Amino acid sequence: MPKKPTGGATGVGLFRTEFVFLNQAETPSQSEQAKAYQSVIEEAPQGEFIARTLDAGSDKPLPFLEIEDEENPALGIRGFRINDTNPLFSGEQLKALKAAGDAAGRKVSVMAPMVSRLSEAKEFAQLARGHGFERVGIMVETPSIIFQLKHLEGVVDFLSIGTNDLSQYLFAADRLHPKLGNLLDVWQPALLESISYTVEQANKVGIKVGVCGEAASDPLLAVVLAGLGVHTVSASPSQVENVTNALKAVNKAQAIKIAEIALSKNRANEARNAAKQAFADR
Repeated sequence: MPKKPTGGATGVGLFRTEFVFLNQAETPSQSEQAKAYQSVIEEAPQGEFIARTLDAGSDKPLPFLEIEDEENPALGIRGFRINDTNPLFSGEQLKALKAAGDAAGRKVSVMAPMVSRLSEAKEFAQLARGHGFERVGIMVETPSIIFQLKHLEGVVDFLSIGTNDLSQYLFAADRLHPKLGNLLDVWQPALLESISYTVEQANKVGIKVGVCGEAASDPLLAVVLAGLGVHTVSASPSQVENVTNALKAVNKAQAIKIAEIALSKNRANEARNAAKQAFADR
């Protein structure tokens, strides 16, 4: 990654820590993890650097975690749930991330994936703050946590919506199933409504909301997300400039109008086409 912002982007909205663990038969040591993390942090553009703790399980099995074979791994032990079966792991990774940030001279924010209960959010926040992290967040990937957001005031500092998994659980559609891609379309009105409700609830308790992953790499969708009140979006490096230019092309009122038009439609393709036309007519 470049050291300077690219196309108007700052910081890193989603640092996937899994790369350290892939193809490993044994858990990498804390020092090995820290060294790997530090190399990325030092090359990252200035701005907030958000690291996601290990998101393994499901389609990303790791042998050293010794998770038994599951009939439905997407609904099994993955993300922060690993802490229930391997309580030492999260602490070791957080120590490594903190050491890496300190060595690189950067403050690192952390967030946990696959948080579905208020108790899990509180557990992770306490654990992360206990290791010296000032900004702590959680991923919004399960519908259940959306209805608990009103209780998170003072618990976490930010939320990051993972649209792929949120779609999977919202529509009960396996994200790896080749025939269910239409249900995982990020323009599905129910998904947009879920994002809108998440922002609404988070605003009530003073928590900022971002969208991470590939969804916001779509410049038009980034405009809709801004209209829904999302504070930050993460885009792939190749799309940063296009997303930035799209956001600069609209004011707040225009973005809100485009989002409202998208929300008024019944199908994903209708929402996308309507937003595209509204963007052109702004």
